[in-house]
Amino acid sequence: MKRLPVPWRKDMTLELANRISKGTMVETLGIVITDISADSLRGEMRVSEHSCQPMGILHGGASVAFAETLASVAATAAVKENEFALGQEINANHLRPVPKGEKIFGETYAVHLGARSHVWCIDVVNAAGESVCISRITMAVVRKP
Repeated sequence: MKRLPVPWRKDMTLELANRISKGTMVETLGIVITDISADSLRGEMRVSEHSCQPMGILHGGASVAFAETLASVAATAAVKENEFALGQEINANHLRPVPKGEKIFGETYAVHLGARSHVWCIDVVNAAGESVCISRITMAVVRKP
């Protein structure tokens, strides 16, 4: 799919992207936003006791939470100040396990930036660059009340 350039809001910084997650599930899972480029947003997360299943590997739900977080932060940073973005639908294909203690890395990029909806793709890889999870999310763009 073709990546679109993203009209990032000028107030979005890495510091702000990480600060707004304090005290949320994002912080509990250890998700950190690491880079914002012209057409993507990147982050990382260490697989910990908070994000693994009893077998000691990354929980699929944690992969989806990681993917949705990256896309949600990106979509929020791409809408107008009087709008916000809400997840409508997400899908994910889990491709390989990641053991507790290792990090995963994700990148999200827009493939549709409409007035009322966005579609973002999220690629999650391990430290060796191997695909762990491929996800896509549709975001509703709504006006703030």
